Amino acid sequence: MIQTINPYTKEVLNTYSFLTEKELLDKIESSHQAFKKWEAKSYIERQHYILQLGILLENHATEYASTIVQEMGKPLTEATTEVRKCALLCRYYGNLDIETLTVINYKLDDYQEAQTIYQPLGIILGIMPWNFPFWQVLRYAVPTLLMGNTTLLKHAPNTIQCGILIEELFIKAGFPIGIFQNLVLDIPQVETVIAHPFVQGVTLTGSERAGSSVASLAGKYLKKSVLELGGSDPFIVFEDADLDIATSKGVLSRFLNSGQVCIAAKRFILHHTIAETFIEQFITKIQELHIGNPMAQSTQLSLMAREDLAIQAEKQIQKALSQGAKLLLGGKRKENFIEPTVLHVSSDHPILQEEIFAPIALIITAKNDHEILSIANDTTYGLGASIWTQNIKKAHELALKIEAGTVAINEIVLSDPRLPFGGIKNSGYGRELAVNALFEFVNVKTVYRRGEQ
Repeated sequence: MIQTINPYTKEVLNTYSFLTEKELLDKIESSHQAFKKWEAKSYIERQHYILQLGILLENHATEYASTIVQEMGKPLTEATTEVRKCALLCRYYGNLDIETLTVINYKLDDYQEAQTIYQPLGIILGIMPWNFPFWQVLRYAVPTLLMGNTTLLKHAPNTIQCGILIEELFIKAGFPIGIFQNLVLDIPQVETVIAHPFVQGVTLTGSERAGSSVASLAGKYLKKSVLELGGSDPFIVFEDADLDIATSKGVLSRFLNSGQVCIAAKRFILHHTIAETFIEQFITKIQELHIGNPMAQSTQLSLMAREDLAIQAEKQIQKALSQGAKLLLGGKRKENFIEPTVLHVSSDHPILQEEIFAPIALIITAKNDHEILSIANDTTYGLGASIWTQNIKKAHELALKIEAGTVAINEIVLSDPRLPFGGIKNSGYGRELAVNALFEFVNVKTVYRRGEQ
């Protein structure tokens, strides 16, 4: 049994039972039968359903956002933006000229014809987190379904109702039954799904530990996998940066969703000549954030999704201070609330090797460009990075040297439906979004003919 609890009111929202073994196997069978019919549909037919899904998301954004807030506590304005971003994703894939992308013809002297075609694999399992409970699901599901696969979702235990609502959304949009199914699973049941011969792949967004576990299972059963894991993104500010814009964007990136964002700015690496000014402006803008009830329209920063997460963040702060960090702002916890916190640390401080999934900003000063790059790459993660400077040539040169899947110049790291998204190193592998996502779970089939007949 699983209970979902409103992190703000502490109210028990719902109680759910795990699927029995028979119920789970029946859902896998249903997904397989749906796949046989779904793969036979044209891209245009599938895109029609996806566009209908986008219309429903747009028209009912506030309604779905309310459930997000109740289950995991992000501010209502952010939750509404999340749902509308899902609608944008559906419009992108629903209007994509996919026919030109999915058949490649080759002109080769010794072949009469040769081509590559992309065919679906079957059932894909999605294991998704609570921090963006609609976006993370739609982000993987829409391109996966567009290519003719079907999908099963195991959502996070504290956002199960979001998973149920998403399944209902697919049905309301006209998708055939079985194309998208939500599964309420206990952790040991995940292996049952991955091991099943009808299931051909698994994609996970989550922690490094969860990703390692799922990758191990995928390897054991020879299933394709995509992992989008944690990050410790550097936010690099050079001496010629526009500090007003950089500090405003830095506050947004670090404190969005109470800091519970994999691509948030986490390590603020400042050129020593502007560090004092940046810190002063940064702290002033943090103090202007409206903190409170996540359902209030005026709230800009709210609580963390669960109290155990807030306790863990508090322990990270205390440990960092005991190891020499300097507290510049915040540092205290009350139940699920963590004060927006700023810590000034040395470039070799142990906390820099951890992912901080909380409203905690780490400040590091650097003497020169070489030191900035060294600090930026001194991490096991490689998800994103942002560079702030008016010297665009230098920014591009640095972007090539930073070990990350995404580098933003004079902008924060974002996930845009039109651009590939993913990381390297311990931040995972594979790519979501853009056209790249279409080809993660397909059979790349080569067909050729020689001779005159």
